Amino acid sequence: MSRSLAPALVTVADIMEWDLESTPVDPRGRTGFIERFIHGEIYKARPDVKAVVHNHSPSVIPFGVTPVPLRPLYHVSSFLGGGVPVFDIRVAAGQATDMLVSTPALGRALAQTLGARPVALMRGHGAVVVGPSVQMAVFRSVYTEMNAKLQTQAMALGGPVTYLDDEEARKAEANKPTTIGRAWELWKQKAVGK
Repeated sequence: MSRSLAPALVTVADIMEWDLESTPVDPRGRTGFIERFIHGEIYKARPDVKAVVHNHSPSVIPFGVTPVPLRPLYHVSSFLGGGVPVFDIRVAAGQATDMLVSTPALGRALAQTLGARPVALMRGHGAVVVGPSVQMAVFRSVYTEMNAKLQTQAMALGGPVTYLDDEEARKAEANKPTTIGRAWELWKQKAVGK
């Protein structure tokens, strides 16, 4: 994870190594994110996870504060099949909070809400997205945002929305490993400004 810095400003020198207790291995005077416990506790709970993305995706946030479930609308968001849980920090903390996952206990509660799923929404905060690689976690993050935007648009048109059913989602998800590389290469080029 990077030191506490706006994502667009992060360079290689800003990347820090953390242990599973969310302690920096070699801080060199750099300050870490308060919410580093999201990452450490998910890694402890999910040995299959090799990358964690926490984001404040604007199209996703409404699905964490309303009873409307985020559901897969198209094939690239098939990983949303089976449901997307919502983490309510008030339930975990037992009181009004500052909305930040700033302790190991809150990180464990978020990891428990995530369970075996690839995405969990965070009420009034954003989402946490995981994957077996950085590429997969980023892919899922991008397409969670896109699905939320499209789902909102489809619901605004009125009438019933036809979502992917569980079998369609499972079959579409089976093809993901062969398609992620294309998107990743494009995003990588955009990130380095080529």
